[in-house]
Amino acid sequence: MEKKKFYITTPIYYPSDKLHIGHTYCTVATDAMARYKRLTGCDVMFLTGTDEHGQKIEDKAKAAGKTPKEFLDEIVEGPRGILDLWKLMNISNDRFIRTTDDYHVASIQKIFRRMYDKGDIYKGTYRGKYCKPCESFWTESQLVDGKCPDCGREVTDAEEEAYFFRLSKYADRVRHLLEDTDFLEPRSRVNEMVNNFIKPGLEDLCVSRTSIKWGIPVTFDPRHVTYVWLDALVNYITAIGYDPDKTYGEQSEEFRRLWPADVHIIGKDILRFHSIYWPIFLMALDMPLPKKIFAHPWFNFGTDKMSKSRGNVIYADELAEKFTVDGVRYYALSEMPYSADGSITYESVISRFNTDLVNNLGNLVKRTLDMQKKYFDRVVAAPVPADTEAERVLDAELAAACAAAYDGMVANMETYHVADAVSCVFALLSRTNKYIDETAPWALAKDESRRDRLGTVLYNLLEAIRQGAVLLKPFIPATAEEILDRLHTDARGFDTVGRSFGGMKPGVQVEESRVLFARVDEKTMLAQLEAERADAAAAPAPETAPDAAEPTAQAAPERPEGVAQIGYEDFMKVELRTAAVLACEPVKKAKKLLKLRLDLGYEQRQVVSGIAKWYKPEDLLGKKVIVVANLAPATLCGVESEGMILASGEDTVRVIFLDPETPLGERIR
Repeated sequence: MEKKKFYITTPIYYPSDKLHIGHTYCTVATDAMARYKRLTGCDVMFLTGTDEHGQKIEDKAKAAGKTPKEFLDEIVEGPRGILDLWKLMNISNDRFIRTTDDYHVASIQKIFRRMYDKGDIYKGTYRGKYCKPCESFWTESQLVDGKCPDCGREVTDAEEEAYFFRLSKYADRVRHLLEDTDFLEPRSRVNEMVNNFIKPGLEDLCVSRTSIKWGIPVTFDPRHVTYVWLDALVNYITAIGYDPDKTYGEQSEEFRRLWPADVHIIGKDILRFHSIYWPIFLMALDMPLPKKIFAHPWFNFGTDKMSKSRGNVIYADELAEKFTVDGVRYYALSEMPYSADGSITYESVISRFNTDLVNNLGNLVKRTLDMQKKYFDRVVAAPVPADTEAERVLDAELAAACAAAYDGMVANMETYHVADAVSCVFALLSRTNKYIDETAPWALAKDESRRDRLGTVLYNLLEAIRQGAVLLKPFIPATAEEILDRLHTDARGFDTVGRSFGGMKPGVQVEESRVLFARVDEKTMLAQLEAERADAAAAPAPETAPDAAEPTAQAAPERPEGVAQIGYEDFMKVELRTAAVLACEPVKKAKKLLKLRLDLGYEQRQVVSGIAKWYKPEDLLGKKVIVVANLAPATLCGVESEGMILASGEDTVRVIFLDPETPLGERIR
């Protein structure tokens, strides 16, 4: 029986600098999906790569005194480059494409010509605004406060001869695709695309430049090079052998087997290009569309967007040196929500590592293997039926927990709720730890008449650990395989878990235990990390031209002085919860205050906030906010306030709004 194919991709990353934890999350999440699909028996094609043309690369290379290709080769293939990073993070991609690869360049030139001959591309003059970091053109009306609406950076005036793609020709078709199908997920992003880009009128797209040279030349007009987004997006088909001279039915057997892609995993910052431009390009080529675009949220550093100018960028390879590769994989996968932005802090990394990996997983495996050695010289005993109803119930509950973990993981992975899938497996590990306490093997060992029961309890523990390890293979593969190796089991397939409780073979001798994850001392580690950040901040800047890819809208604020530090335990006393604004009105006789009625899911609260200068009541209705839920009630201008909503700024105050799909009452960590 032929395996079902599954073609999955990351975006191709722009290698103008070292990739940070956000890029790593996207690749690790895609890797987890690919590994999961392989477990289920699919024939997986997993593609990733790099997008290597454009003005930003040209400028960076010049500043470094290198050719663009030399500059790129160092970042992509050099020591601690992108390929090294993916190898370190145990990424199981099948192919890696660079848009400087000869086959891709040749395909793009043919595609450009084909679109031009069809009338979808025409020559004109571009006049407008250009954001170099985003490689994006904008009209004046699309700017936000005069800056790029995507990244908030400064834009420059641009006027040059250019070729344009007739996006407007396909506007109705792509709107139908977004609104009437499940092409784009999460569904909350559909309205954003339709309302912001399609309803105002989908403008034709600039697809060539004359002001830069680092790009793929247009064969019939060599003064022009192909604009980066047409060049980049088409990688998903060129990487698997697309021939621009052939129809879909004439393509190679491999191409027709793999295309259309099952899912493109991307960050929300490039959603417009993938959900609007990419399907339109494929429509123009008369090619089938990918089945799904999944746009994940961002990782912020605390509540701030990561930025080199703020000194808060986190890199996965540096984090892995302290918390192991699987420690980083686990944190990223478990901490990123489905649609709302995730938050990474060093405190939360340490807490997750110690609580989940050291205690819940590592200690479970070590305790069980230690007991197996102590009581049975590491030999797995054959299980026997329970002596009492209470023992039978405990055994049945553990087997049921394995089935529930399997079902929950599958349901969540099929809908791209990766963090929830991970949580299902760790719920099984928690239940297994509880089983140890309930059965008390050390007490059974004192009674020779209960030796069969002791052997059964340990068998059940080993079996639950085995099933947990199989389920963990997509997420922390190296650790999962090590656990299975220590169990000396061949039962490692997806068909051996779930409702099949009994994969461990009696008579097998398991390995001795060893520490899977070593506990991290929070105080020591935080001090080390702070010292490293201070050293990095004090280091002299490299003697190169300014980084055009990282302009800032304003100078970074000075670090406040005299702010008392608190420990992690003190911080955790503050209970931050998600809430929705049900009602809002001004407080009488108080020009600065608004009275809000908040829904926390489990109860409603009245909160008074001094934001009337910046927000009208109608601006807040229906919005999701963060509330300090355990703040003692206070009376402001005669109105009781049962908490505080979070906002930033002093001269200009901005309320922190959450994704509309954020569940009510969730604790903010």
